[in-house]
Amino acid sequence: MRLRRTGEAGVRLRRAAGASVGRRARLRWVHLVLGGALLMPYWMLSVVLYGALNPNQPPGRQLLLYVLSLLTSLPMAAVTALVPMVRGLEGAAARALCSAARPEELATGPARSWGARWRTALWYVLHVLFGGVVAGMTLAGTPFAVVLVCGFAGTREFVRMWERHFPGWLVTGPVLGLGVLLLIVGTNAVCGALLARWAPALLGPTPEERVAAAERRATVLAQRNRLARELHDSVGHALSAVGIQASAAARVLRSNPDFAAEALAAIEETARAAVAELDAVLGLLREEDPEAAGPAGPTLAGLDDLLRQLGRAGVAVDAELAPGLAGLPEPVSREAYRIVQEGLTNVLRHAGPAPAGLRVRLADGRLEIDLTNPLGPARPSRPGGGRGLRGIGERAAALHGGSAAGPDGDGTTWRLAVWLPVGGTT
Repeated sequence: MRLRRTGEAGVRLRRAAGASVGRRARLRWVHLVLGGALLMPYWMLSVVLYGALNPNQPPGRQLLLYVLSLLTSLPMAAVTALVPMVRGLEGAAARALCSAARPEELATGPARSWGARWRTALWYVLHVLFGGVVAGMTLAGTPFAVVLVCGFAGTREFVRMWERHFPGWLVTGPVLGLGVLLLIVGTNAVCGALLARWAPALLGPTPEERVAAAERRATVLAQRNRLARELHDSVGHALSAVGIQASAAARVLRSNPDFAAEALAAIEETARAAVAELDAVLGLLREEDPEAAGPAGPTLAGLDDLLRQLGRAGVAVDAELAPGLAGLPEPVSREAYRIVQEGLTNVLRHAGPAPAGLRVRLADGRLEIDLTNPLGPARPSRPGGGRGLRGIGERAAALHGGSAAGPDGDGTTWRLAVWLPVGGTT
């Protein structure tokens, strides 16, 4: 028990020493000294003004003049901090030197509202005030403490004066000098800790800025999800088709060379189309604004090519396509193509070369997609699979539509149903 208490005391002592003279304390000291440097122009201006208004001050009132100058310099500093860009500069300094607990909560841009400006002004006043105190103690107290510790000339006289004014407080020069140094270190630690604690509240983003940042993050995530769906549906479909075609070609390479040659030609065509779609999606990633560049991908006009590719892979699709699909809005047509592509790819992955039925209709102002296929034998699941149906649901929801998927009542047929409003766009 005693050893544990001794160890805990040692840990607390090391933490206290680190907080007082460690790297964080040294960075905060630099931050406070910079604040003292920022205070000097305001303070000197106040001293000049007071000196001009009250010339020939007696020496006894000089200290009062300096204190009043300090008090009047703070409002001038607050007015200066109302400039919007001050928040960004102070936030950068606080992140780099003040070592706040969560520096990511500090704003990086200028203050765009008066509430943010007033909070920045309060922070700036505290920074220059605490910085002035610490800088003044450092510049005046450190040489004084060194003189006392080293016992230079005049030290004994100062100690005798101390004992004369404070009878009973017997202290030697070195002890008093160490006390002054500890006072400087402690003041720096306390002021730095207070500023670090108040930094998120005074330099942090406003509620409006937090909402804007959340909207930007949501936009970025939506773009990433859209690009991920494009890659999944285009490249995933191509790889599934290529895998099935390559497997079929390998089985009949010796017995049916013509069919194997046709399968290899289909693999080449599928790979070329996949490379083209992949290049289009990667082009969106290179754009600074993917939304402005416009989404890539085929539309329902290319559905015949998709059905022909799947036929070469062994999936016979009984398609019933309504007239007028070419006149659909491009967002609806593009998303509908991807939904059909992913649905047929799922047939290829999970049911194998099985016949499928596809119905694409226009009814009551919406586009209806109905895809059915017989349930084949269970196949081993792929690592990372299961994103297809979720992607279909996300595409339908983005156009204010809906989807449903699952086996029919008799359990022999899998059915995918999707409905999209013809005028619904994001």
